Amino acid sequence: MGRRIREVFEAASAHRCVFRFSFALAAAAVLCLKFPETTGIGYENHFRKAWVERMLQVEAKDRGLSLTIINSTISAATFLASISLGLSSLIGTWLADSSHSLFRNSLIYGNTSTSIISVKYISLLICFLVAFGSFLQCVRNLVHASFLISMPNADIPVSYVQRAVIRGSACWSIGLRAIYYATTLLLWIFGPIPMFAASVVMVVTLHMLDRNVTPLHKFEPVNSDNLFTKINEELTAVANRVIEHHDRSDVNASKFS
Repeated sequence: MGRRIREVFEAASAHRCVFRFSFALAAAAVLCLKFPETTGIGYENHFRKAWVERMLQVEAKDRGLSLTIINSTISAATFLASISLGLSSLIGTWLADSSHSLFRNSLIYGNTSTSIISVKYISLLICFLVAFGSFLQCVRNLVHASFLISMPNADIPVSYVQRAVIRGSACWSIGLRAIYYATTLLLWIFGPIPMFAASVVMVVTLHMLDRNVTPLHKFEPVNSDNLFTKINEELTAVANRVIEHHDRSDVNASKFS
């Protein structure tokens, strides 16, 4: 009877945690769609768009700083993807081994049957696989953005590069969220009470991290006339140097004559 009550309590706690996660995700989606400036993702995307717009005003040979920043993000995403794949392989190997009995002792509160333990492992495995795929897509989009930024003598629209950078950052955020949820599911192995406590902490933490109260900075629009003005100034300076060199040559020729 006591074991049955614990099983019912564990199932109810799991459903309650899933409901809280779903509610948090739905609320975050509504905020991102209607009020993107109130979320951390919208706040970061605002500056990413401005960064791409400014970087494309620089000549292709001088865009090494932007490529360095993108390459650092690619390296971090590759590292996290490798970690996620390694943990997925470890969990898959552990799941295939039916002889493990580490989490079947009296210290673990809740149902410790084989089916429930398998569900816990599979849920944790899915989170790490989602993180692995998200980080791979992050690398793919950022590599595409680096190709567009480093392309010389090409009239690449700014929106193309902005779309690639923002998609890469979105996949990065999804991968991090999957790792956050995997932490909660990892505590589910030890029982419903640690999972419930971790769920509450996770919801509060994500609410604090994803909320933005800082006003967005209003960047001055990039004026394409400034680029033509700079080119005209450079051409004028070159023409003046050519004229001065020609006059100097005429003076020297008149002296020798």
